[in-house]
Amino acid sequence: MVLFLTSVVFGLIGLVLTLGGIWLALLGGSFYYVLAGLAFILTAVLLFRRSSAALWVYAGIIIASLAWAVWEVGFDWWQLGPRGGVIVVLGLWLMSPWVRRPLGYPGVSAPPYVPSAAPVTFAVLVAVAVALFSMLQDPYDRAGTLPTERVAAAAPALGGSVPEGDWHQYGRTPYGQRYSPLAQITPENVSSLKVAWQYQTGDVKRPDDVGETTYQVTPLKVRDTLYLCTPHNWAIALDAATGKEKWKYDANSGMNPNRQHQTCRGVSYYADPAAVPNAACAERVYLPTSDARLIALDAATGQVCTGFADKGALHLEKGMRYQPAGYYYSTSPPVITGNTIIIGGAVNDNYSTQEQSGVIRAFDVNTGALIWNWDSGNPDATEPLPEGQFYTTNSPNSWSVFSYDEGLGLVYVPLGNQVPDQLGMGRSENVEKFSSSIVALDIKTGKLRWVRQTVHHDLWDMDVPAQPVLIDLKRQGGEVVPALVGPTKQGDIYVLDRRTGEPIIPVKEVPAPGGAIPEDFSSPTQPMSDLSFSPKPLTGKDMWGITMFDQLACRISLLSHKYEGRYTPPSLEGTIVYPGNFGTFNWGSVAVDPERQVMFGMPTYLAFTSKLVPRDQIPPKGADEKASEQGLNRNDRAPYGVFMGPFLSPLGIPCQAPPWGTVAGVDLSTGKVAYQHRNGTVMDMTPLPLPFKVGVPGIGGPMITRGGVVFLGAAVDDYLRAYDLTDGRELWSARLPAGGQATPMSYATEDGTQYVLIVAGGHGSVGTKPGDYVIAYKLDR
Repeated sequence: MVLFLTSVVFGLIGLVLTLGGIWLALLGGSFYYVLAGLAFILTAVLLFRRSSAALWVYAGIIIASLAWAVWEVGFDWWQLGPRGGVIVVLGLWLMSPWVRRPLGYPGVSAPPYVPSAAPVTFAVLVAVAVALFSMLQDPYDRAGTLPTERVAAAAPALGGSVPEGDWHQYGRTPYGQRYSPLAQITPENVSSLKVAWQYQTGDVKRPDDVGETTYQVTPLKVRDTLYLCTPHNWAIALDAATGKEKWKYDANSGMNPNRQHQTCRGVSYYADPAAVPNAACAERVYLPTSDARLIALDAATGQVCTGFADKGALHLEKGMRYQPAGYYYSTSPPVITGNTIIIGGAVNDNYSTQEQSGVIRAFDVNTGALIWNWDSGNPDATEPLPEGQFYTTNSPNSWSVFSYDEGLGLVYVPLGNQVPDQLGMGRSENVEKFSSSIVALDIKTGKLRWVRQTVHHDLWDMDVPAQPVLIDLKRQGGEVVPALVGPTKQGDIYVLDRRTGEPIIPVKEVPAPGGAIPEDFSSPTQPMSDLSFSPKPLTGKDMWGITMFDQLACRISLLSHKYEGRYTPPSLEGTIVYPGNFGTFNWGSVAVDPERQVMFGMPTYLAFTSKLVPRDQIPPKGADEKASEQGLNRNDRAPYGVFMGPFLSPLGIPCQAPPWGTVAGVDLSTGKVAYQHRNGTVMDMTPLPLPFKVGVPGIGGPMITRGGVVFLGAAVDDYLRAYDLTDGRELWSARLPAGGQATPMSYATEDGTQYVLIVAGGHGSVGTKPGDYVIAYKLDR
């Protein structure tokens, strides 16, 4: 009976591999699965006939499969495992006496015997030896070191005049460097970090929340106080030394199932130079809300500053022709320079052709009066919009964080795409110029100074997602150039002269795939920076799975979709989008050390799929349907909706092989990548808490300290980690009680103690554990 059942199992496996292999081969894929399937069927027949030749045939399967796998992917354990795991386990079963003993009864006339397990044993041992060897290798890893010399001036340009122990803006200063000049924590002592205090906000994910309800906030620190916001738009002030709550304000922004994002990345701080010290609202915190308001609060008490705008609240929906509730809000903190507060807004992706404008507006920070507006759909009209007129519907928006250079008088804005993202028909000349670009605007007037587009005729939701980082770069020959570092979803890092937008590191135009739907077109070329983390195009050998079966399914799926590499246009049959719109880089941006002239980032690699859905095939909206960027995006009043999501196997894991998440260091003076390593484990991705360092996805940003340590949460395994900036080695980690998809920050208290702080509240899109934690660490002395 055991032998019979074994032969049946082998026969079924052979049938699946043969039929699936034929399907794959007809699509132009590997013939291995057909040959392996036939060999499994032959083994099954020999087992059924009680022939010991089955052991020899199966030994051949093991050796041939091993040779094929090594030929395809080299000694990469994470790729070899799925190819050979099932085969080796079955080999171990064939070695057992329960299987071999019946094979020793060839017939009535021959004496019984127990066939030797030697053929299969030898093959299994070879496979195990290769597996053990591959576990000690990492073909993906790129080792190297960044320069340690501090090449910048004695007083490097950090942006603004923020005290060393403070953190006044989202990226600490107007330059958005995510760099702390504190050096108490070093690679030598970082392992001594312990929790100093922990605070819970009380704002937790609710049953009626939308999927992407997330904590993405980086708190500010001014003197002895921390300021932060929560997903449901509470503003909170804490004592920086103890974590004790000073005040809490609830904006009562309500719930709306049409919001794609329920989050707040931060608040903005302002000290009025004309105010009497300690007077009410002399110092203010500005809170953006998910119902499109900007609220001014007294930084000392949390009370609303009623002298600002309409009794303390600026209503950002003003000037919009269409105002569908839940489609427009601000998730990122505005920037404040002089007496001007500048803010953009997020517009829901792919909901309708009649959504709000992506206009950028500057208001008087004290009164809320409109100073200028820059609408990418009407870019020359920057004078305040007259009453009764409207901004351009659906113009490209900026949902991320700005940076600015007061000396140059410029604010730098990362722009998204016009929605619907995947449909480019009927876009105006201005939209084609400004979509998915970085623009520099005059702080005083809003006039355009320059634009650098990163994707032409964007059909893939390749918004510029990250705050541009400003740094003064010392070039060969000693010239210092005011530079801008702009990370993009597609993996390119644009290093530009921030005065003009011209590239410092070369940017070239490369050929791009064609084949858009008949109503649309695609650009024949696309820009690409010489500094890029864009991955190589996917091929069959890059497909992955837990077993050879779901890997085969992913190979079939890859070839069943339309895919010709990066920028393959959307299609009715379905298109692979890689890098996916999750982004190689996203809102967490990158961190730079302005003294060492180096950069640290977290390149992430996840393929997505998109499939256009004709209007007459889109079902009515469900009564309890909630907003999401994944699944069916309706694109109301457009000829097509779009079905979007990650490229997953039948088991719900990424179809592409890991690593999906990495950390990397770049020498900005040369534009060369020094190192890139896998980042994160599958600890919280699997039913069992397995600490395997595969390199997992993440969303969030890094922070560098002058002590040479980088701090980063972001990965989906709920850890805060510290790295050596020089070589990228992981030095320390701390388990978080919830997902750490927020960018950490560092500050010092009056006694000189350096703290590292992260908010851990989880992220809906990546499925990490929700929470409401604010955690500060300091050295255990």
